[in-house]
Amino acid sequence: MFTKRARVMAIALVAGAAMLVTTAGSAALADNDIDGLRVRLSGYQEDPLALSTTGSGQFRALVNNSAQEVGYRLSYANLEGNITQAHIHLGGRAQSGGIMVFLCTNAGNGPAGTQPCPAAPATITGTIRPADVIGPAAQGIAAGQFNEFVAAIRAGTAYVNVHSSQYPAGEIRAQLDHH
Repeated sequence: MFTKRARVMAIALVAGAAMLVTTAGSAALADNDIDGLRVRLSGYQEDPLALSTTGSGQFRALVNNSAQEVGYRLSYANLEGNITQAHIHLGGRAQSGGIMVFLCTNAGNGPAGTQPCPAAPATITGTIRPADVIGPAAQGIAAGQFNEFVAAIRAGTAYVNVHSSQYPAGEIRAQLDHH
């Protein structure tokens, strides 16, 4: 039979162990992966001017630092123009920035192997690797700097932008904020 003091110590020991496991699990997630990143794209998030458009979309991603990969899924629908291209850019909220990664393009301006953008409604999927990061060098990210790309996502300074013939600068957008 436990004394009152022994029971209190046992409870404290179990609680401490549970806290250690939870903290270690959270640290592993923070160091390696951003699990379940999902955002909705709309014209209201466009910059420099918000847009009232029928277009909408969703972007999901899973960052795996240890494998140096980002698996993604981009869906878009009801665009007012024909899709021309989609990217992940470096820029904060209400801020435009350079392209870090091409997701798709119909303009022939992407790196070799960039997939074409299907007409809306559509869903594209892919995997981003270090070779897919193209910059923007003028904003401090050199081609191939996967860790800088991931750091921008973690900092909330990356956004997905779907461009169309009606809105060449971007019709729908979402900030990649994992918080």
